Amino acid sequence: MRYLIGLLLAAGMFTAQGAQLAIIIDDIGYRHTDEDVLSLPKDITLSVIPSSPLGVKLASKGHQRGHEIMLHLPMQSLNARPLGQGGLTSDMDEQEIKRKVDDAMVRIPFAKGANNHMGSMLTQLDSHMLWVMERLKHNNLYFVDSLTTRYSKAGAKAEQMGVPLLKRHVFLDNDTSKRGLEKQFKLMMEQAHEQGFVVAIAHPHPATVKFLKANLHRLRDEGITLVPTSELLPYRLAQQQGTSPAVRLK
Repeated sequence: MRYLIGLLLAAGMFTAQGAQLAIIIDDIGYRHTDEDVLSLPKDITLSVIPSSPLGVKLASKGHQRGHEIMLHLPMQSLNARPLGQGGLTSDMDEQEIKRKVDDAMVRIPFAKGANNHMGSMLTQLDSHMLWVMERLKHNNLYFVDSLTTRYSKAGAKAEQMGVPLLKRHVFLDNDTSKRGLEKQFKLMMEQAHEQGFVVAIAHPHPATVKFLKANLHRLRDEGITLVPTSELLPYRLAQQQGTSPAVRLK
């Protein structure tokens, strides 16, 4: 895959290009209004719940329109919210966890990466995260830790297995009021300037889609480039190597 080639070349081919931003819209697949995300720019990444009623259809449409697609893997939360058919839970053994991850990949074979849907309980379990990462590694997918708990072990297990890793910096729309969205949008831009790159996660709420359509032009004015999530993987590699993350692979 091209992003893996980019990772291999990253150490010697970085050039300063300003701040980079990936916006992931996840939780896609349960509401007919989720289709509105397809009207957003193709550099926005779509993370789709594979077993949801509309997931495969919307993933295919998004892929055809040039969006990078991720698997949004449902994982058990501390508040025991329903997970649906493809959910991963703590009472599953290695074989069942791997079978469900494999099934998600079969449903959406063009996905480049994955992130966790909920998971405040499951991402704390070393064994289960290791099993997930083994399957992602086998299929050359990257992982984004949504960080629904500060005790997540997902990132550590991804690194242990050599799975390309990113972590969420900002949730854009926990508050979908215009004031709440504006606050997080500004925070997202500030962090992009400070860190050189940012991973933001949002959801397919009508208010969020409307806000992004009206405000994404501000990124260009701020010198921030919106990119598919996989394009930030070399930045993570640069961080691990102790070089500057505020660069872009040509």
